[in-house]
Amino acid sequence: MKKKVKLLKMVIVLAAWVLLAPGAFAQGQEVPTLQIDKTSLNNGGVIKVTGRAPAGQPVYLEVWAADKSVRANRFDNKRDPKTGQIPYIFYLTYDMPAYYKIFVPADQKEKFAELLKTGKNWSYSEALKELGAEAAYNVPAGMQIDSFKASLMASVIGSRGKLLEPLSDQENKKRSMQLVKSRFKDLDKVMGSDVIVNPDGTFTADINIRTGLAPGDYKIVAVTGDNVKSSPAVFENKISFPRVYLKTAGTSQNILWPFLLALGVTIFGVLMGAGGGFILNPLLVSLFPLPHTVVAGTVTPTVLFSQGSGIYNYSKIKFINWKLGIGIGCAMLLGAFIGPKLTELITLDQFKFAFGWILLVLAGLMYWQTTAGYLSKNKKEQAILKEFKRRAEEAAKAKQ
Repeated sequence: MKKKVKLLKMVIVLAAWVLLAPGAFAQGQEVPTLQIDKTSLNNGGVIKVTGRAPAGQPVYLEVWAADKSVRANRFDNKRDPKTGQIPYIFYLTYDMPAYYKIFVPADQKEKFAELLKTGKNWSYSEALKELGAEAAYNVPAGMQIDSFKASLMASVIGSRGKLLEPLSDQENKKRSMQLVKSRFKDLDKVMGSDVIVNPDGTFTADINIRTGLAPGDYKIVAVTGDNVKSSPAVFENKISFPRVYLKTAGTSQNILWPFLLALGVTIFGVLMGAGGGFILNPLLVSLFPLPHTVVAGTVTPTVLFSQGSGIYNYSKIKFINWKLGIGIGCAMLLGAFIGPKLTELITLDQFKFAFGWILLVLAGLMYWQTTAGYLSKNKKEQAILKEFKRRAEEAAKAKQ
């Protein structure tokens, strides 16, 4: 009799599991849905997102540029607290979305505000964990990331170093978060707290796509848990001339403003015997949302235009000493070979710090050379300046 009762209980439990488990399973796997109010923007704007998710669950939105990717790199030169050694590893990807941002529920605003107070010391992994958004971080985690064992000698010979073994999935995800920070710099550029979730599971969010972003398709996905997400909603961001897309920078820019800036800088730069690049470089980094590596790489060849015309005109008035110029040029050739590789290994802050000090030192030297005390001790230099002035006047008269 006892055996029959025990068997009956087992049958009842099994029947209950068969009847109830599928419903519970379906409930746990219910995916959110979302809609957007428009499918295209003209150089940015606001996309209104509405949708529904299981009641009581937080909703996160993952938004990214679907067909525009950019380069991102990071040089790990910080001492490991566990081993006490500096890794000197260079991480590089070309698959970083030109735009990427995760939006968390609005009730996380206070936590998000606290994270923003950390300034430049924010950690993406800690921010995702603190805001419960780890499940929403998906697209960058799948990027292909190459790692190199870097060294100064490798940079001198134009190499990034020894290519290391492919990263594991877990390590790749960890390094991708660091690359996201390296690329976008600020926490509020990759996270926001704009999703309003109602008790019944409906949610809304206003997604602000700022001006100057990459053109093309963008995708939005609602996420409520690991591998529980909606189908993507797609919209297009359009731009038109004079705004053009700068592929290596991952942004779009009105080309007229850099043109006018370069015109003024070049006029002043050639007067000083330079192409103007040393002035144009920090101005472009400060005034426009361009990576310092892209600015350095872009300004270098463009200086050829101003230098070419400057060389022609200076040679006509016989201001060029070719022996000295060739000697300096050989040194510059070597420096220009090493410089681009070193640029990869420094951050924007380090770049600004070094460039700023160099300009300050140069400005101080030039100012000192214009003082009365310096000029009185350098009569030879004054004689040279007078000779240059005489040649310039003769050349001007010859043109008349």
